[in-house]
Amino acid sequence: MNGFNRFIMLLIAILMIVIPVFFLLVGFGVIASSVVSNYVNYDAAVQGLSSLSTSSVTQGARIIIAIIGVLIVLIALYLLLKELTFGSSVARDTTIDETPGQETRLTAKAVKSLSENAAREAGAVSPSVSLASDGKPYSVFCDVKAGENSNYTELATQVRENIRNALGSQKVSYEEVQVTVLGRA
Repeated sequence: MNGFNRFIMLLIAILMIVIPVFFLLVGFGVIASSVVSNYVNYDAAVQGLSSLSTSSVTQGARIIIAIIGVLIVLIALYLLLKELTFGSSVARDTTIDETPGQETRLTAKAVKSLSENAAREAGAVSPSVSLASDGKPYSVFCDVKAGENSNYTELATQVRENIRNALGSQKVSYEEVQVTVLGRA
């Protein structure tokens, strides 16, 4: 997922939390409806929110509102936590050659592309690679789909070895390579 899509997803998640909280603050009088009316031109809606009273809502309606509110909060939290990855930090690049004057660096995007191409070369269909690293060595996680008449175990072994060989030939240090076959393409 590219950066723009992640930004839009994060914006939607934040709005799903902020807008209901704002409505509740106006509805319960924490924010005066006259203040809100100065900034927006929806006087009828603002007056409706300001006249909101919990005593006018029946018990069944309260339960339905609570269930809808919980669902909105859960969806928003899911979207936020999906976009804010805490556990998998990836080094931006790795140093291949540290000889003074001849330093060679390889970006994480290049390592990912190298791993995906190695998986395709091994016979995998639509490989998806993710990287994680705390320091210098990468942990490579590759999800692949098998072609028709492919043996899952052989494919996973062949993809793992191909990725290891490709990274080794480019002098990229890696900690582990995990391959998951997700089924047939």
